[in-house]
This record gives sequence, structure tokens and C-alpha cells, in this order.
Amino acid sequence: MSTSLQLDRRAFLKGLGGAALALPVLDAMGEAVTDPIPRRFCALYTANGMSLPKVEHGIGDWSWFPAAERNGEYVFGKSTEPLAPFRKQLSFLGGLYHPSGPKSDPHVCSDMWLTGAPLYNPKPGSYNSAGLDQVIALHTKQHCRQPSLVLSIDAGTGFLSRTGTISFSLEGRPIPAENSPRRVFDRLFRGDRGSLVSERERLQRRIKLVDAVAEGARSLQRQLGSSDRERMDQYLTSLNEVESRLIASERWIDVPLKKQDYSHLNLDATTESEPAEYYRNIFDLIALAFDADITRSVTFMLSREDGMGISDTFPLKLGLKHTHHSLSHASDKDGQLAFAKYDLFLSRQLTHFFERLTDYRDRNGPVLDNTIVLFGSGASTTHNSRNLPTLIAGGGSMGLKHGSYWRNGETRMSNVHLSILRSMGIDRESFADSTTTLSNAIFSRA
Repeated sequence: MSTSLQLDRRAFLKGLGGAALALPVLDAMGEAVTDPIPRRFCALYTANGMSLPKVEHGIGDWSWFPAAERNGEYVFGKSTEPLAPFRKQLSFLGGLYHPSGPKSDPHVCSDMWLTGAPLYNPKPGSYNSAGLDQVIALHTKQHCRQPSLVLSIDAGTGFLSRTGTISFSLEGRPIPAENSPRRVFDRLFRGDRGSLVSERERLQRRIKLVDAVAEGARSLQRQLGSSDRERMDQYLTSLNEVESRLIASERWIDVPLKKQDYSHLNLDATTESEPAEYYRNIFDLIALAFDADITRSVTFMLSREDGMGISDTFPLKLGLKHTHHSLSHASDKDGQLAFAKYDLFLSRQLTHFFERLTDYRDRNGPVLDNTIVLFGSGASTTHNSRNLPTLIAGGGSMGLKHGSYWRNGETRMSNVHLSILRSMGIDRESFADSTTTLSNAIFSRA
């Protein structure tokens, strides 16, 4: 039964003997006392750039970047047409680059995509700098069960200059990624865990074990040569990531998970499966994690640079004649058209993800409106570290204004990163080598 009763947020119930108990949060206290609506971030990376066909081939309508306008609006290219229903929820950005990009080995462009840092920093023991996702996680982790979720088509970290992760810790070290839908599901949505007491004891034992192993590893590291110390750095980063997840799990153990429908998931999908099935299951898991507010910072590396990893063969599984890396080097009309058709495949997977984020709802609308999705690559055409293909979607309730193809000459990618931080409510003066934000553009409140 509805009521116009308005209660003070500090209201108490008084009982016998003058005892008083604070009331729980009630709708009658107004929206001011409800938990703030989550702000989320998801970075999606594809290697080897996008197809931007040469003018002489006459297939400009297959360009990933919009190549035409109609009635004052950009026209989607054929490789991005599946995204058309989300025109008002996404924008293309052109002219972006990292100043360190042209100076570096072109195969390390994925390493700096979220960091903007010069690779191989001269500071002893330093490799990279903090990734955007981890800076966000630092500010959001107290509100959710997991600080961040790091995913990749190939698990682990790969190796220097051909990493298998786009996530770098606050110390600039690569964070190991997960690629198994079943392991991701178990980590995020484990079902019956037994009694809370036994689960808490189990977590505490694991935390102590990780602490002991880490201390032993640090002791051993001091006795190793430089190359082995580097490997041990990665190992210790992995242990720190595990420990932070365990501590977060212990803190949230008494809070029940949101009830959700998992029936559409195929947890047996693997990287050997049909490519669309694998990608869609990963995207479904990310969407579920956001809907249940398990994490607010996610990265997913869809493919690795230089033909590394299983995803290089995905075009072959789709009936195209060459691997992904080979297609990115194509200079003839047929090769560039085939490359664009793989971009079309990726656009369909992205559309599926946006549909999921639209289906799930926050109090003020679709989850997509409270999530900034950054999709792109660290190169445009083959090994070209300028004009990085970039798409930003979502965030409509976070001040983002969409429906444009934005470009303003050459612009530092880190300016986009800083704009994202500001839209997330994270007040930073700068990020990496940023000089300003993209205010009065897509990020109207940055």
C-alpha cells in the first residue's frame, strides 16, 4: 500500500525502557540514503588494427571508421553496421595516439594501450606504468566483491613485448589474465560453499598460504640474476592479485549474491570452440558480473599482437583464407576486404555485449548507461601507431553524449583515459602523459 510518509534517515524505533534501534534504510527515507548507482568500466582490445582499405580499391564503405555522412550524421561502414541500433549509445574517436607509440617496437602497442607509458622505463626494475583499469579498481574495489576482472583470449601474461594481458598493476607489472569461462564463473558465482564459518576458515588458510609463499618468493628473488628476477616479479604480481581477491572474498562472504539466470551460459566453451560462442560466453559473464556488482573494472584482450595465440586462427574458422595477423598485412583489395569481414564479425560480438548490458537494469535505467565501454586497438593499419581505432559506448547516465564521430587532429589517448576517470567520479589531475580532457565533446562532464 503506497504512502506519502517521509522518514528522517536517522530515524530510530524506541521500545521499552527507552531502548532505541536504528531503522534499516527504507524507501520512505528517499533516494538520498540509497546506495549510489555503480559506475563501471570495461576495456576491450583487439590486436593488429582494423581494416581501413586503400582509396584505390574502391571499398571505402568497408572502412572501420565512418567514411561518409548523411543528413549531418555519420554513416556506419559495412564492418560496423551491426552496431547501428546503438548509435545514440556510442561514438567513434579518430586521431588518437600515444606519443610513446611511434618510438617503440610496434608489437608492444597493446602493452601501452591502457597505460600510455614508455615501454622499458629506464628506472631499474620498472617495465610499464599503472593501467587505467587498475587505477579505477583502486577507487571502486571497496564497493564490490572483486577489485577487477582481467580476461584474455590466452591466459597468463604472455611474454615481454607480446603480452597476453592488457592490464598492468599500479607498479606497472602485467597482471595474469583468465580465459576459461568455467574458471571465471567459479571465481565470480560459486554456488553452495558450505557453512559461512567453514568458508571463512578456508579463505583465511589460503590467505596465510599465499602470504607464506610470497615471503619465500621474495627471499629467493634477492638471490637471482636480473632475468630471473623479472620472472619472479611477474610471479609475485600474480600472488598479490590472488591475495587481494581472497581478502575481498572474505569481506563479502556474509553478503548474498544477487539471484540471476545463468541458463544461457555454456561454461564448456573454450578457445578451441566456435569463435562466436566463446566470445559471447565471455561477454555474458562480464555482463552478469556487472549486473551483480561483483566488480566494476574489467579488461578483455580479444586477440594478441603479431599472430600470437589461438585467436590468430579465428578468421580461418570463419571461412576466411588467412590468419588475423596475415590479414592485417594485406595490401590488395581481396585481402583488405577479408580483413574488414573479420571486423564485421567482431562488431556482431560487441553488439551482443551491448544488448546484454541493455537487458540488465540499474535503478535509473540499463546497466549500459552506467558503464563506459572502451573498444579499440593499439594500431590502425599495419604497425601504424597513429589514428588508433577507438569506440566508446555507454555511460549515458555518467555524462557521456554519443552519436558522433569525434576527431580533433592528433589527440593523446591518455586525454581519453583522463576523461574516463573524471566520468567515473575519480578526481585526477592527470593520467600518464595527458594534457587535458575531452570536455565539451563526448565527455560533457569530464
